[in-house]
Amino acid sequence: MIPVAVLVVAKAPVPGLAKTRLAASIGAEAAADVAAAALLDTLDAVAGASVQATVIALTGDVGSAARGSELNSRLCDFTVVGQRGADFAERLVHAHTDASEAVGGLPVLQLGMDTPQVTPQLIEACARALLKTDAVLGMARDGGWWVLGVTTPAMAECLLGLPMSQPDTGAVTLAALTDTGVNVTLVEELADVDTIDDFEHVRDACAPNSRFGQLSVT
Repeated sequence: MIPVAVLVVAKAPVPGLAKTRLAASIGAEAAADVAAAALLDTLDAVAGASVQATVIALTGDVGSAARGSELNSRLCDFTVVGQRGADFAERLVHAHTDASEAVGGLPVLQLGMDTPQVTPQLIEACARALLKTDAVLGMARDGGWWVLGVTTPAMAECLLGLPMSQPDTGAVTLAALTDTGVNVTLVEELADVDTIDDFEHVRDACAPNSRFGQLSVT
């Protein structure tokens, strides 16, 4: 096992609260199902990776979520912590701290629920890269980032006050890390799914038999 903890930061895919930009095109129920498929495929990939610990920082009501029963079953394989903080950047920082405490101080590799094409092999490659540096960062094609790994949770504190979900979030995050003296290794870039324009590109990158690979929004 690679001595790294993988942390997924996620929102329960509740209709009307999940994937609101996508919901504007396909409706709240369909968007929540897309979010649920993405989250479940992500959790499967994390659970399949040879890492020492797996954690999810979760917010929202799983009981009201799309594919809620399946999600509850999948969560049994994870240490579950609640999200806390006033905004998304603050919740990310606290999630790194809480995950690190839950797993005895292991380096933490954090990803979200918008890249269902991620594989156990890619997660393992990122985890191994983290063991050789201070931090790893994987850019998203929309200008954000899809994975952030840090060897100590204090390194993630540079996220506080940064604009999230913006076209320059990835570049700003990289600059914030390096400005604090953190040595950053860039890992593979991925596309994430936020809008209808992203959907087919991400689905085509997923395994055909995966939940996301079998979705249709037409």
